[in-house]
Amino acid sequence: MFNKILVVCVGNICRSPSGEYLFKQLLPNKEIASAGVGALVGKPADKMATQVALENGISLEGHKGQQLSSEICRDYDLILVMEQGHIEAVTNIAPEARGKTMLLSHWNGKEDIPDPYRQSKEAFDHAYKLIEASCQAWATKLN
Repeated sequence: MFNKILVVCVGNICRSPSGEYLFKQLLPNKEIASAGVGALVGKPADKMATQVALENGISLEGHKGQQLSSEICRDYDLILVMEQGHIEAVTNIAPEARGKTMLLSHWNGKEDIPDPYRQSKEAFDHAYKLIEASCQAWATKLN
């Protein structure tokens, strides 16, 4: 069973924290965390990502970016990434994690969730909506 879920993007300050905190609300009985393949280590969630999440009832308060490592991958049952290319990035860091790494949008058309970093609020809103729909779909499957 998937009791420990890791959400992964690049910097771990926009998309993956949004997914992490959404999952924490949707799956309170699971252990959820996030990391980045090129993380801005120790940085809080991006201001615009924080604003968009708050507008949707989710607080990213207290988030700090962390770098993905093979040790972190070993600790999780399921690793969910934002883009097809992230599967390869995770595999480069932790080859043994390949079999448990899937797209966050797996149940929603397997489309990449674009990185809104340093883009417009509309880009953040769009990414958030895709993350939210994907998290909802996973929550339905995992509950």
